[in-house]
Amino acid sequence: MTPDTETIIQQTKNWVSEIVIDLQLCPFASAAFNTNNIDYTVVHRRDITRHLQQIADCFTFLDDHENIETQLLIFSDAYKDFDNYLDLLHLANQILEDLKYTGIYQLASFHPLYRFADSMDNDASNYSNRSPYPMLHILREKSLEQAITGYPDIEKVPEKNIRKLNKIGYVRMRKKLDSIVE
Repeated sequence: MTPDTETIIQQTKNWVSEIVIDLQLCPFASAAFNTNNIDYTVVHRRDITRHLQQIADCFTFLDDHENIETQLLIFSDAYKDFDNYLDLLHLANQILEDLKYTGIYQLASFHPLYRFADSMDNDASNYSNRSPYPMLHILREKSLEQAITGYPDIEKVPEKNIRKLNKIGYVRMRKKLDSIVE
């Protein structure tokens, strides 16, 4: 049984706080999180047509809400299979392009079973993109570019994350994420 919307949002906030921010996986996450400028939208249905419309709606929502820095679109009941999720991600990027939002917004992807192309399932580095639920992260490209210009060695962040997560280890990271959704 899927938890209620409030629980899903709280679990997602706990993930952002305890994994993304505390482990410093994203050097920009704390600013939006600490100022409550993240919109958390939970989608409960398993209807891909509705999901694609919801993705398009997120772009216009951000257009209309300049005070919201970023948005997490959480698919609590769908895309448990990682390959199906990757199909959604492909379509979401196509919508971004078709609606001419390329360069305005950018998508980042997170999934409970996220696996980088050349990694094993039990590779701890996958936890840089593992989350409690399948979700799309919609970022403002302008804000991202501003943050990047003020951050030295941004290109080294993925490499540092891999080292950090491998040092923590797969078992500890799995337990950390599991504890957030229990």
